[in-house]
Amino acid sequence: GEWWNSDVETLVNQAKLPPPTSDSHTINGKPGPLFPCSSKHTFTMEVEAGKTYLLRIINAALNDELFFAIAGHNMTVVEIDAVYTKPFTTRVILIAPGQTTNVLIKADQPRSRYFMAARPFMDAPVPVDNKTVTAILHYKGIPNTVLPSMPKLPAPNNTNVALRYNNRLRSLNSPQFPAKVPLKVDRHLFYTVGLGANPCSSCQNGTQLTASLNNITFVMPKVGLLQAHYFHIKGVFKTDFPDRPPVPFNYTGVPLTANLGTSLGTRLSKVAFNSTIELVLQDTNLLTVESHPFHLHGFNFFVVGSGVGNFDPSKDPAKFNLVDPPERNTIGVPTGGWTAIRFRADNPGVWFMHCHLELHTMWGLKMAFVVENGKSPEESIIPPPKDLPPC
Repeated sequence: GEWWNSDVETLVNQAKLPPPTSDSHTINGKPGPLFPCSSKHTFTMEVEAGKTYLLRIINAALNDELFFAIAGHNMTVVEIDAVYTKPFTTRVILIAPGQTTNVLIKADQPRSRYFMAARPFMDAPVPVDNKTVTAILHYKGIPNTVLPSMPKLPAPNNTNVALRYNNRLRSLNSPQFPAKVPLKVDRHLFYTVGLGANPCSSCQNGTQLTASLNNITFVMPKVGLLQAHYFHIKGVFKTDFPDRPPVPFNYTGVPLTANLGTSLGTRLSKVAFNSTIELVLQDTNLLTVESHPFHLHGFNFFVVGSGVGNFDPSKDPAKFNLVDPPERNTIGVPTGGWTAIRFRADNPGVWFMHCHLELHTMWGLKMAFVVENGKSPEESIIPPPKDLPPC
């Protein structure tokens, strides 16, 4: 997690640039002994030599992707976002806000005390809380006076470690746990991810930072989207979100600092029930490139491809993994790169898709899909419960 010494909403609403970074990260709510006055605020996990432990690791930070490692110990990744993976052994994992990773560790090292540690991954010129949070892996019977050893974490801007780690993730794709990757695609979507700046008379410098998909900054409505969809309330949203950006450009070329205005709107994309969707999320160099972890509500998706630079629709699909791609619900779009996902729209309703960096989603880096009903009641939205409190 992350910790601020001040009220985080007040800090964000002040809209200062650069935006405020957290004062520390936490493991199970505690920052660990590397922070002032917090040696007693340290999470400790006692282990017995020879036993194997399952760690369920969740990135609950608001704005930082994190590297995580345990001194002296390997981790075997077995699950991501509640889906089994082909097990592989690693010294470090990368985990974005909203993602979960389950690892097995064996208490097979000399009996001592070892730091578990995490610090941010950020390979763009964006400020982050660069300090290291620690917890302790404590072998039973070892006195508390033994100083723990520290793991070697990658440099915060080590792109190669991040890309290599993500490329190792694979679905099991076994008879018991098949990977049902859509092979035929009914609809191809291409969304650019970017920052922007709009005029703002009450803001510093007369401009307000925004974020957008296909140059649209999402405006939250006063009426719930699902409520408006189910009860056919007019004027709450439009279903004209574009399948591709309005103006193609060199998305990851030199930084673009002019014409940064975005259009504001509550615009959704309507999707036919049970249709198969391929969505390419393309990072852009509007102001700066940056890694964006995207989360889709209501669905798991398969990450069939990713790359650095601009997506090439004539060459890149030939390299897609359609056999055992990782299945998850949150995926990092690489800095200055792209990610391709596929999913089947078999869950009727209204489902947000948003950047899981809290600041970016507040700035409007989100949209929603309206998945239409199928032909039978089992393929349709269920009515709201009678005691549903009104918004």
